[in-house]
Amino acid sequence: MLKNYRSIGWLLAGIIIGSVAGIYYRERVAVIKPLGDLFLNLLFTAVIPMVFFAVADAVARLHTARVAGLLLAVFAGTVSMATIITIIIISIFPVTHEIPHLAAIATPATESAGDQLVHLLTAGDFFELLSRKNMLALMTFSILLGIAARKAGESGVAFRAFLHSGNEVTKHLLGYIMQLAPLGLGAYFAYQTGIAGPQIFGSYAHALATGHIVAFGYYLIFFSFYGFIAGGWKAVGAYWKNNLLPSAMALGTCSSVATIPANREAADKMGISPLVADMAIPLGASLHKEGSAIAAVIKIAVAFALVSRPVAGIDTWCLAFVIALLVSIIEGGIPNGGYVGQLLIVSAYHLPMEVLPVIMIIGTLLDPVATLLNATGDTAAGLLIDKWLVKVEKK
Repeated sequence: MLKNYRSIGWLLAGIIIGSVAGIYYRERVAVIKPLGDLFLNLLFTAVIPMVFFAVADAVARLHTARVAGLLLAVFAGTVSMATIITIIIISIFPVTHEIPHLAAIATPATESAGDQLVHLLTAGDFFELLSRKNMLALMTFSILLGIAARKAGESGVAFRAFLHSGNEVTKHLLGYIMQLAPLGLGAYFAYQTGIAGPQIFGSYAHALATGHIVAFGYYLIFFSFYGFIAGGWKAVGAYWKNNLLPSAMALGTCSSVATIPANREAADKMGISPLVADMAIPLGASLHKEGSAIAAVIKIAVAFALVSRPVAGIDTWCLAFVIALLVSIIEGGIPNGGYVGQLLIVSAYHLPMEVLPVIMIIGTLLDPVATLLNATGDTAAGLLIDKWLVKVEKK
């Protein structure tokens, strides 16, 4: 457990040291801000190829069988439920802390809803897809390319292998860059604390408390609910009896992928058919992330609070819903895998780059509980898929 949480420990150490330096030295810490800029610039340049390969590879590897279609429908439905619940909670208990200097440089979009949709989902030229400001457009292109690669059949084997290889390489690239995170984020937090003062931490307590309450509430209530739909109280009992080891693995490793063996064994004991378990467990580690969806909505609320922008309006919440669904796809089952989603939030809502370090630490602190939902939600979804597949086959 200490080994798997080592990266989070270093990150928190860097942020704490930087924050203390900012409180003590105030405006003078601006001299180390370039270290934070260096880290973020490396992150921005790496994220574009990573998003392209991750999304295109995930779509290209999907199968067209009935089980896969039902599996994806259940994944989308449960992630949507988690997102809607979080949106409702945030609407009732909004995050209200702001940082004045960030609010001053924020530039909210002034386009019509239709124009915003066009610019978010598409780009006028291919080279514009390579900008972090057009990440949703890049994802749209990547999804279409992945579908085309899958439809190409035997002719697309080499290209699909290229996409998968590129996905693995860019994951390692991001890992190398993230080794600089304690230094880079520490420098940024020193600067933010020096400029804004200790009140910057007001957003954290509220957001983290809300995120953990929503996550654990969803974990206990909705996973039981899904089990009840699948097979009544008997299925609920079987689920929780066999979900303890996967839950411990998820919290101990902070990785959905590392929880796959425990999840697969638990699925057999829960009575999930091998056909469903063999697809739902490994594919869910990449495409089914209710915890990440909840964390995405929390981070959007925090980002809006920092720039003194109200989280209101159908367009704002609809975009939050889309981002939460996309985050479930693009975040790999690796520790601290939410950085791409955080960049997507900044890009889609036209937020200042200075917001990114704040929501990155929110994402880091929510990562363990998010992984708990991401991993153990796969067996809950498997129970639903198994039940509905039996009904479909009987018809």
